[in-house]
Amino acid sequence: MTLAALSIDQVETFAVALPTLRSFGVSGGSVAVAGRPSIRVLVKVSADGVHGWGEATPIPAWTYETTESIVTTIDRYLAPAVVGRPAWDLDGVTTAFDRAINRGFSIGAPLAKSAVDIALHDLLGRAAGVPLGVLWGQRRAEEVQLAWIVSGQTAEEVADCVAEGRQAGYRAFKVKIGLHSEETDLGVVAAVRAEAPEAPLWVDANQAYTCDTALRLAGRLLELGVTAFEQPLPANDVAGLRRLRDASPLPVALDESLRHPTDLATFVKLGAVDVAIAKVQRSGGLTLSRRLCQLAEDSGVRLMGSGLTDGDLGLAASLHLFSAYGITGPVDLNGRQFIESAYATGATVKVADGVAHVPTGPGLGVEVDEAVVRRLAVDVLTARS
Repeated sequence: MTLAALSIDQVETFAVALPTLRSFGVSGGSVAVAGRPSIRVLVKVSADGVHGWGEATPIPAWTYETTESIVTTIDRYLAPAVVGRPAWDLDGVTTAFDRAINRGFSIGAPLAKSAVDIALHDLLGRAAGVPLGVLWGQRRAEEVQLAWIVSGQTAEEVADCVAEGRQAGYRAFKVKIGLHSEETDLGVVAAVRAEAPEAPLWVDANQAYTCDTALRLAGRLLELGVTAFEQPLPANDVAGLRRLRDASPLPVALDESLRHPTDLATFVKLGAVDVAIAKVQRSGGLTLSRRLCQLAEDSGVRLMGSGLTDGDLGLAASLHLFSAYGITGPVDLNGRQFIESAYATGATVKVADGVAHVPTGPGLGVEVDEAVVRRLAVDVLTARS
C-alpha cells in the first residue's frame, strides 16, 4: 500500500511507569525522583495495518500538562479529530489539532499533540521503509554530542555529578540554576567549571529570574566561561527579554518563550533573540518544530537543542530533528541520564561516550515491545501509581 492510501484508523494511549535512575529538579520543582517510577504517555497510531509510536513527557513542574490531561486530551479530543484522515497529511492534522484544542496565547496542549505527531512520523517512515531524515530529504549529521545535566546544590554534590558524567564519557555540561539564591547558583556553576575546566558549559534558569537579576548574573557567568544563558526570564516577558538581549554580554537562548513558530517570528521582528532552542515536545511535535527551525535558520538565529527527559522514542525524534538542521551539540537530551526506557527492547538509540548516534532504522528507528508497554501501563485516571 502506498503512503497516499494510508488512512488513520486508531489512536491508542498508554501511560507507562518507567524506572527512574536519578533524581532531577528544575526551578519549578521536581522532575524525577529516584525510587519512584517516572510516567510517560506512549501513543500508538495505526493506519491500515501500519503502526507508529510517539511519546509525551508529563512535567507539571515545567508546564501545565499532567499525565491525566495528556491521556484525556488525546483520547477525547485529538484522536477523534484525526481518525479517518490521510496519515501523510501532517499539515492537515496540525490544523485539526488546533480546531480540537485551540492554541490561544500558547500552542494548546503541545505535549499531547506532539505525541500523536511523532507517532504519525514514525508510521510514515515505517510505511516507506526509511528513517525520518530520508523521508524529509534532510539529514546533515549522523552523531549529536550530549550534555550531562548538573542540578546539585553543594560543591560536593556538583563534584560527584560532574565526575559521574565524565566517567560516562560526557564532555559537556548544562547546569540548572534558579533553584536557590544568586550566590548559590553562581557557586554551583563555579564548582562545575572547577571540575571541568575545558568543557562546553551553559546554564538554564527555566524562567526563574527578573531582568535585573539576570543582568547582574550574566557578566559573572561569562567570567566562568558559560556560553549561553537559557530562558532566564518568564516566557511572556518579551520586553524584558529584549532589554536583556540588548544589554547582556552573554548570548540569551529562548526555550519556553518559543512554543509556536509564530513566537519566534515575534522575537525576530523585535530583535529580542540570540539563540533559539529546538524542543520537539514544547513545540507540539516534529511538524511545527521543523517550521520553527527553518525560520530560525532563514532568520540567522543560532539553533541549540533540548528535550524533556524523554524516553527513547522522544530521544530519537529529537535526534532526527537536530540532524536535519545540523544541530550537532552539545544538546540537552537527558533522558538516558534519569530514566530507563524499558519499552524499547529491540533496536533503539545508541549512546556511547556522551555521543548519540542518529537512528538509521525506519521511522524513528526505535522498536517498541507492545507486550512490555501493556505490562507497564497504569490507569492514571482512576488511581495514582
